[in-house]
Amino acid sequence: YPSGNLAIIITRERDQHSLIVQEDELKTAKIRALFQSDGRSTCYYRNGDEWINMSIQGGQYLDQAGNRVRRWMWPNLSPEPHVPLSPIFISLNCHVGVRILAQDKIFVSFLAMGQQAKFNMGTQVQVSAAGQLPPAAQLGEDELLLLAFRVRILQLFDRMRGCLNFPNTEQWNKMQPPMYLVTQAVKILELCMAADISDELRSSIKTIVNA
Repeated sequence: YPSGNLAIIITRERDQHSLIVQEDELKTAKIRALFQSDGRSTCYYRNGDEWINMSIQGGQYLDQAGNRVRRWMWPNLSPEPHVPLSPIFISLNCHVGVRILAQDKIFVSFLAMGQQAKFNMGTQVQVSAAGQLPPAAQLGEDELLLLAFRVRILQLFDRMRGCLNFPNTEQWNKMQPPMYLVTQAVKILELCMAADISDELRSSIKTIVNA
């Protein structure tokens, strides 16, 4: 961002890659969106509530009260009739926008100081030979909470090291968390979306890893 805060992170692990959009904040660096090459993506409102959630089956659009405004299915994934997608455009903030046109046309645009960067995070996922979509891996509530608290403790230790190494408050406030902590936080949020847990617990876990 023009402020110097990190806006977009792209990670790659084996044949999969992810794009993370962070909020333009100095201390918390909240995650505003996560896009993955396997077809799973989530966008969040500024307060951390889910805005758009997409999977290899389709997606849904929620308002700020948590009500589902729109739901769609991607074509060609099953012989059953599907609900088509009407193009969606949202602004995560004044610099980052998301345009969803099709499963393989999901664009993240970053605009600042007269320059623009555009990323296509769409994908074309094929049905398996058995005609079934791969099931999402799930963890129990206790395991998810333990993982979230573990990341939070590591985040606090990192902040403590920053305080010791950079006594000047202005310096360590500008420091970004290590990449491995950002990646772990994102993976926990992914697991929450796949797990069969309550919305209250899902919200608590988001608060823990984004604190």
